[in-house]
Amino acid sequence: MNVYTERKQGSALADFVAEHAQVLSIALFFLLCMAIFGASSQTFLTTGNLLNILRQAAPILIVAVAMTLVITTAGIDLSVGSQVALVNAVCAIAIAAGLPWPLVVVLMLLLGVVVGAVQGWFIAYQGIPAFIVTLAGLSILRGIALYLTEGYSIPISGVPGFLWLGRGTIGSVPVPAILALLIAALGFVVMLRTQYGRQVVAVGSNMEAARRVGMPAKRVLASVYVVAGVASAIAGMLIAARLGSGSSNAAQGFELQVIAAVVLGGTSLMGGKASMLGTVLGTMTIAVIGNGLILLHISPFFTQIVTGAIILIAIWLNTRLFDRGFRFGRGRG
Repeated sequence: MNVYTERKQGSALADFVAEHAQVLSIALFFLLCMAIFGASSQTFLTTGNLLNILRQAAPILIVAVAMTLVITTAGIDLSVGSQVALVNAVCAIAIAAGLPWPLVVVLMLLLGVVVGAVQGWFIAYQGIPAFIVTLAGLSILRGIALYLTEGYSIPISGVPGFLWLGRGTIGSVPVPAILALLIAALGFVVMLRTQYGRQVVAVGSNMEAARRVGMPAKRVLASVYVVAGVASAIAGMLIAARLGSGSSNAAQGFELQVIAAVVLGGTSLMGGKASMLGTVLGTMTIAVIGNGLILLHISPFFTQIVTGAIILIAIWLNTRLFDRGFRFGRGRG
């Protein structure tokens, strides 16, 4: 009886590990990165540096939560970096023009809704591939930001309430980090506990089947791009508030970091499978790698190479070795 119980418990553990293999693998990789950089730099594990990592990672995490929904529908949004830049620039221009900053915040959120809705309409209702629509958006939105700013940085001053959003703290925790964690928690609840979350997964698994059982498949598909637009607007404002300026050059390469964080966390590019916890871990892993390499005084030109290589290797280990190994173990059991 004891042998049977032990085998049953072992099988249950194997099933759990196999089911959550990708999240467990990125969690282990994250802890490994923390250990390596902690041992290599006396500054890395200090409270100030860890809080700085959270502050810098917040915009990426906010958009990554939304990107998780997009990729779960088997879509992609390559325009999020340009959306961030547009909001960043327009926000600075509006504040410089004398508009009250709370009104500017509302207007920027509405701008995110409009941009996301337009892209979502083309994708969901006109049948144009998300890659094409958002690739066009990447160019158009960045171009608009460049046109409005003429390539110059627009300073933001005299609005301490707005700047607090990017620079302030509650206790000792940065405000952007608190906001990002709240949005991540909301994303977790939406995906696991709401009908909308289930609809997003269903659309990503098989959109036609979801439509046939009565789901508003096209509306759900369009809505995830609206969510991405709102998230990008929040990220754009946080970056403007932290830097005290708006620029069309903001968030260069931002979309690649966001997509890498989501995929690194175990969300399938083929759709139908998502992990919000994995997205959080993926985002923090990328932030830790970037921060750790800087502390080790590695050339910023080389940092991108190292970061890209580490992400590629981690995803390869995640999808090929780690997952296969546990499947093999389950088969043997």
